[in-house]
Amino acid sequence: MQAARSPLAQVRSLSTTRVGLMKVVCALYEDPTTGFPPKYARDSIPSITVYPDGQKAPPLKGVGFKPGELLGCVSGELGLRKYLESKGHTLVVTSDKDGPNSQLAKEIKDADVVISQPFWPAYITKELMDSAPNLKLCLTAGIGSDHVDLEEACKRKITVAEVTFSNSISVAEHVVMMILALVRNYIPSYQHVVNGGWNIADCVARSYDVEGMHVGSVAAGRIGLAVLRRMAPFDVKLHYTDKHRLPLKVEKQLNLKYHKTVESMVKVCDVVTINCPLHPQTEHLFDAQMIAKMKRGAYIVNTARGKICDRDAVAAALRDGHLAGYAGDVWFPQPPPKDHPWRSMPHHAMTPHISGTSLSAQTRYTAGVKEILDCFFGGKKIRQEYLIAEGGKLAGAGAHAYSEGNATKGSEEAVKFKSA
Repeated sequence: MQAARSPLAQVRSLSTTRVGLMKVVCALYEDPTTGFPPKYARDSIPSITVYPDGQKAPPLKGVGFKPGELLGCVSGELGLRKYLESKGHTLVVTSDKDGPNSQLAKEIKDADVVISQPFWPAYITKELMDSAPNLKLCLTAGIGSDHVDLEEACKRKITVAEVTFSNSISVAEHVVMMILALVRNYIPSYQHVVNGGWNIADCVARSYDVEGMHVGSVAAGRIGLAVLRRMAPFDVKLHYTDKHRLPLKVEKQLNLKYHKTVESMVKVCDVVTINCPLHPQTEHLFDAQMIAKMKRGAYIVNTARGKICDRDAVAAALRDGHLAGYAGDVWFPQPPPKDHPWRSMPHHAMTPHISGTSLSAQTRYTAGVKEILDCFFGGKKIRQEYLIAEGGKLAGAGAHAYSEGNATKGSEEAVKFKSA
């Protein structure tokens, strides 16, 4: 068993071996403050082999971990160390990812592969790529590769891949939880009990039923559609907008109302859940003008990417009462500075970026990372559904969901979290 790390040591935690054919650098979030490994609440997790659309989950054969273990932190190492060392490769793992003097900036200079997670993203900017002439693969342990400058990656013909669908249902479950928490005023009511109170009127003064409300999803891909399916039993009226319209059969099955534009949808919805990827066309989509088009007293749940919403516009709309609540687990940058307005704005239900990194999800996306590396090292084709960019252009899932451009601008602010 590994000794517990102190919180101070976690700021620049680093684990490394110096052998091998290729160098793999992983930027992972810090270990638990109580030490690693944690005491697990359960002995096992359900086995998921096929996703709802028929896509096969990553195979677990040959992985170096037990399903349900904590793998996304520094000491978890995505379960990759034995696998990579057995093939003669070098592995570097660090949580120190932001700024020119970070461990990531030092180690990426001769790296062939960089692996990051959306929850603790290593922002792979043009400047970082300039310092990494050997870089061939940017791999996302999870879904969402907007932390990579895709425009620059395409220019350099760097492959970008992610483990598509690995944690989509995890995120969808989180969305439903947050919708209910906001509408029913759960968090303030819970805190009331913790603080020794019992004033029921204080708790219910902002509590409503979700039944009968109009709930709309910005995008209806794997996550968005899963949210809509899970909200249908609550007897709500469902809406969605997406550049790829769903089959009529699915619309009829869920009684969905399709909107050609986001503006059309938000005008009629009581709850808006954002489930689209971040790219130049969706950056700051929910600005002051868009929020002003929403009903007074509407709620926003954003588990997509923080930069899709204008942070100051959201905070202002909560303060002046136009929005009744805002929830999500995505921020920009990540981690957010200590003075980020979403930490202190009223009527929010924000968490760190955790929706897609449950222990169940970690099993799947870590197995997917190994599957992608197997293909990369062996010169085999990576699954189309895993590809974001390849051969100088958007490819696979990336060609379907993203637009060309760069969404990493402003990420340098993340270093403020470390220095604060």
